[in-house]
Amino acid sequence: MLMPTRILVPTDFSEYSDRALGQALQIARQYKAKVFLLHVVHEDIYGAALEFTLSEETVQRFKDDTVSRVRESLQKQLGYFPQAKEVDVATNIRWGVPYNEILKEGKEQGIDLIVIASLGRSGIAKYLIGSVARNVLKGSRCPVLLVK
Repeated sequence: MLMPTRILVPTDFSEYSDRALGQALQIARQYKAKVFLLHVVHEDIYGAALEFTLSEETVQRFKDDTVSRVRESLQKQLGYFPQAKEVDVATNIRWGVPYNEILKEGKEQGIDLIVIASLGRSGIAKYLIGSVARNVLKGSRCPVLLVK
C-alpha cells in the first residue's frame, strides 16, 4: 500500500494545478508527508530574452524578476489552501523543459508520489492528457497521480 512521505506537485498556476495541489495537501495531511511545490520556467522564455541579444545584466535582471514573480505566485497559490499551514511545504523554481525538470526534481528530492494536473495552461482539449503530464507519467520511477 502506498504511504507517501515526499510528494511533488508541479504547478503552472492554472486551476488544474490548484486541484492537484489541493489533492496533494489532503494526502500529505493524512500521511504526514512533505509537499514539494515546483514551478518550471520553460527554457523558451529564457531563450527568447537571450535571442534579443540583450546584455548579460539585462538578462540577469529579467531572470531575477521572473524568480521574484514566481515566488510570489507560489505563495499566493498556497494561500488558497488553509490546510497548507498544517503540512510541511517546500517550494522550488527550476529553469528548463518542464517534464525533464519535474523528473529531475523528483529524483533529487527522493519523491515517492507525484501529483500532477492532467491538463495545464496549454491544455488543448478537455479529454486529452497534457504533454507534460504524459511525459512525467512515462518517465517517472514513482507513482504518479493524475488529477482532473
